[in-house]
Amino acid sequence: MASVGTKSFQFRQEREEGWQQLEQLVLQAEKKGIRSLSATDVFELPHLYKGALSSLSVARSISLDKNVVDYLENLTTRAYFLLYGHQRPAGRAFARLMQFSIPDAVRSIRQEFLVALIVTLLGVMAGFFLVLENPEWFYTFVDRSLAGGRVPGASAEDLRAVLYPDKNEIEGLNIFATQLFTHNSQVGLLAFALGFALGLPTIWLLFTNGTMLGAFLALHYEKDLLGELGGWLIIHGSTEILAIILCGAAGLTIARHYVFPGKLSRMEALATYGKKAALVAFGCILMFLVAGLLEGFARQLVTSDASRYAIGLGFLVMWAIYFLGMGHNRPDDAGEDEL
Repeated sequence: MASVGTKSFQFRQEREEGWQQLEQLVLQAEKKGIRSLSATDVFELPHLYKGALSSLSVARSISLDKNVVDYLENLTTRAYFLLYGHQRPAGRAFARLMQFSIPDAVRSIRQEFLVALIVTLLGVMAGFFLVLENPEWFYTFVDRSLAGGRVPGASAEDLRAVLYPDKNEIEGLNIFATQLFTHNSQVGLLAFALGFALGLPTIWLLFTNGTMLGAFLALHYEKDLLGELGGWLIIHGSTEILAIILCGAAGLTIARHYVFPGKLSRMEALATYGKKAALVAFGCILMFLVAGLLEGFARQLVTSDASRYAIGLGFLVMWAIYFLGMGHNRPDDAGEDEL
């Protein structure tokens, strides 16, 4: 039977490389601060810590050399305080989340975003042309509670009254705006959640939401109010519709990497890409809040078509700059603040 010393030597020889790597990282962070670690080092640190913790558990269970146990206890304690004792203030962590993590996550799902956009546009086209051909299709695509009086047979004056409300009608339209905002928020978050059902329900939801928009466009097109409807929609729709498409793209990301996990296991793929998708969905929640403010106030108070288009397009440019331009020069320790 091998002696305790021999067992300790073999045990240490098999695992010592990982312990030394962890010790070097801990020592560097203790001397120069955690910011001195590279992004790769920050990523490896938890894995090395878990490996050392596992080694400590085994060493204790088989009663190895006390020197090995003491060394591992000291090393894992130092690593623990480095990992869990170094916490950023919540405000700073949230700022880094917004500045780096969310824009980076959105850029990582470009292909899924393109698919979600195409599906939505196909739905818009289908709703538009079907309602033009037969107005009865309108009731298939649009719930009466969301129509707000805009139905086939409504006069141009009735439709225009909704687009340009007077002061006496604003309160009622705010209630309608709240209903529409709630509906669209639910559609967006459901499109994200249904990604776990292999993405097919997400695609269907994006398509049907597009048909509703297409039906409204057809209704106003017949009354020569398409330009006016565009101003009414874009002031909040440039934010709200974009958020729905991004939620759908996040759902499709989950579905894609579950069906095609590549070299990872399905659970590993879900853990990796599900985190990115969740970051996108979190950003979309903030977008829905912005859209709700625009829908509840700005759209009712701003009645100039030029001003409505300017606000809507301005927000669209702002989102493009934020998602495409922010967070490229990511510091090495920014990853600590991700969700």
